[in-house]
Amino acid sequence: MSFIKVIELRKVFQTYSNKLEILKGINMEISQGEMVCVVGTSGVGKSTLLHILGTLDKPTSGKVLYEGKEVFNLDDTALASFRNSKIGFIFQSHHLMSEFSALENVMMPGLINGLPYKQLRKRAEELLETLHLSDRAEHKPGELSGGQQQRVAVARALIMEPIVVLADEPTGNLDTKTGWELFQLLKKLNKQKGITFIIVTHNYEIAKTSDRILKMVDGKLYDYIDCFPSK
Repeated sequence: MSFIKVIELRKVFQTYSNKLEILKGINMEISQGEMVCVVGTSGVGKSTLLHILGTLDKPTSGKVLYEGKEVFNLDDTALASFRNSKIGFIFQSHHLMSEFSALENVMMPGLINGLPYKQLRKRAEELLETLHLSDRAEHKPGELSGGQQQRVAVARALIMEPIVVLADEPTGNLDTKTGWELFQLLKKLNKQKGITFIIVTHNYEIAKTSDRILKMVDGKLYDYIDCFPSK
């Protein structure tokens, strides 16, 4: 059984004058602990796919199964609970709250979900240590570099111990060296903790170091080997 399975996924947006089909029958299977990169030009539906996988948006038709269970059969409350406890998100912009420290930003999802403070703080401190940020725990985002802010965002994505992390251009706002370092850190977390990663990126050099590359073209998804379509 696939860890994540997508079956004939379609997404259509209704504009003022017509219907715009963004996803055109996506089929995909992801194994547990796999790191997969999704590449493709802007506007082909990569972020839309990621939002549906993260249950931030619902498909027009098709299925998304996590460990054999169709998540969109859940009611809104159960779906929100699944998303908050099982899925971690990393975006191109870190979206940290400027008035809170790095440690508090990391803890925030757990605080919102009512986890015990002492247990949560310990977990957040351990994550910051893993990400080489222990000495920045009490610093606010404005006192951190871009790379440090994004590492705080990574720790925040991991605080609920999700089964999968979805990352949308996580290195997009970073310089080449910092972006590469961040991706290597994600790979380390993937291997050491067995976390499944699905990463949208424009950076083919980074993508080629993942376990598998998928390319989206005109709303459809293709398997790639070394950035070329499989035959």
